[in-house]
Amino acid sequence: MIHSLRFLGSLGLLLTSISVSGSATADEFVNIYSYRQPYLIQPLLKAFEKKTGIKSNIVFSNKGLGERIAAEGKNSPADVLLTVDIGRLDSAKQLGIAAPISSEIVSTNIPASFRDPDGEWVGLTARSRIVYASRERVKQDTITYEELADPKWKGRICTRSGQHSYTLGLIASMIAHHGEKETEKWLEAVKNNLARKPTGNDRAQVKSIYSGECDIALGNTYYMGSMETNEKEPEQKEWAASVRLLFPNSDGRGSHVNISGVILAKHAPHKENAIKLIEYLTSEEAQHIYAEINFEYPVTPGVPVSDRVKSWGTLKPDDLSLSEIAAHRKSASEMVDRVGFDDGPSS
Repeated sequence: MIHSLRFLGSLGLLLTSISVSGSATADEFVNIYSYRQPYLIQPLLKAFEKKTGIKSNIVFSNKGLGERIAAEGKNSPADVLLTVDIGRLDSAKQLGIAAPISSEIVSTNIPASFRDPDGEWVGLTARSRIVYASRERVKQDTITYEELADPKWKGRICTRSGQHSYTLGLIASMIAHHGEKETEKWLEAVKNNLARKPTGNDRAQVKSIYSGECDIALGNTYYMGSMETNEKEPEQKEWAASVRLLFPNSDGRGSHVNISGVILAKHAPHKENAIKLIEYLTSEEAQHIYAEINFEYPVTPGVPVSDRVKSWGTLKPDDLSLSEIAAHRKSASEMVDRVGFDDGPSS
């Protein structure tokens, strides 16, 4: 455990030290600030340590880490920031806390579409914002995001908050494709098709379909894997069995895709180790671990999805630039408030 992280305890952050047998000097560490929960990344960090001897210290929180790094300035102990959502990656860049990641290995492993043009963030995995559909009450096999505004879905749609980063990403992509005026009409119509006020996480939406509260819901792909394999809460397996996945716009532009990713901290005290970690996370070995354990889509070409993910159907990803999506997120957030999306249906 590194002493320079002790002050974070007052913020209610969870500090986890990943260690296995073997000795390491103070220079054989990498300090990670992570929005990704420790249990999701521990298998990767253990494999990284086994391969390099470099141990990992993790600070986890669901908010405020980018701002914390900015406030710490040159005294920040953070080497890397792991996060989900293009919005948070772009925010880290705008905060001025990221350093360019200069690595031929990373550039070779990760396509340019999943890297910041200035090198200040790198995508590690992809997930798609798809539609969960009731096996009993929804017979169609295809759908589009635009169709969610169709009156036939009135009282039949569930989703989480419009201000959640996953929802904002989808709305921002709609703005990129259709412009603000048409997207606002669409969002207003989707709002009026909701079965209830937006609430809960993606699993809660599937539970609502299972209970009959709604027939379709928006959610990320990997939640299906988490529910299908949940031994601690087996009722979630029943929720998952009640739905199937529809990949929107598969016959057209493709489904909206977001990413998890990493930045190199501007004042990383262990920069060399941080680069090694980033390179490892883009490697075929790490991408396989992501695919099998986290049910995510690898972004390194040639690494296959897991059999479970493959069983859900074929993802045709929208090739819209992630940087362009990020540019529309502020407008998306303002639009959510303007139409009162989180107030739920008008009648």
